[in-house]
Amino acid sequence: MSSAIAQPSPDTIQILAHEQYESPESLTPASVHPDPLAQFRAWFTALAAAGTVREPEAMTLCTASAAGVPSARVVLLKQADARGFVFYTNYASRKGAELAANPHAALAFYWREVSRQVRVVGRAERVTRAESEEYFHSRPRGSQVGAWASKQSTVVKEGEVQARAEEFAQQFGEGEVPLPEFWGGWRIVPDEVEFWLGKPSRLHDRVRYTRQEGSADDAPQWKIERLSP
Repeated sequence: MSSAIAQPSPDTIQILAHEQYESPESLTPASVHPDPLAQFRAWFTALAAAGTVREPEAMTLCTASAAGVPSARVVLLKQADARGFVFYTNYASRKGAELAANPHAALAFYWREVSRQVRVVGRAERVTRAESEEYFHSRPRGSQVGAWASKQSTVVKEGEVQARAEEFAQQFGEGEVPLPEFWGGWRIVPDEVEFWLGKPSRLHDRVRYTRQEGSADDAPQWKIERLSP
């Protein structure tokens, strides 16, 4: 057993490791961009260029049912634009159904290799059909067919999804795979964005942007504050 954990009883695991962060940079309200989406793009493009983080686009998406029951899963960011953060999915999936019933969500990016996190809270909206079409047809053909084959989040029998994929592949032949009506993108329009930079002794740098009430989506105004670690 790893020395980083202990198992004092068969049904208990204790985590013993105490990770220390040694980021040489600093993060303050004065050092960040006035726009959180611009600040995110700056961090993300630097990570992508350096290649030090595997799948920096991976993000935890948290949704909740109309009754407030939460659920979380990791999805992939596909676009960060001036309005928000875009990902794609089956609209009939659990996350799609929850966003339709309760159009609020949270995102979390964790980039361990560089001791950084980004946390987002916002409103969910569907992207346009044209945006979904453009992205869908940029995917590998197998993924396009897979979108038709998978009734996402439903219970299936062994081999059922693969059989459906083979049926749809035969049906579409060599022609274009159309975008399903039940598949497309969501954009999380942020009302709150926090940037986190790991520091020694858990004295992390935290800077939070909060959208000022009444500011327009196309020209939001942000309050920028430092948070206690």
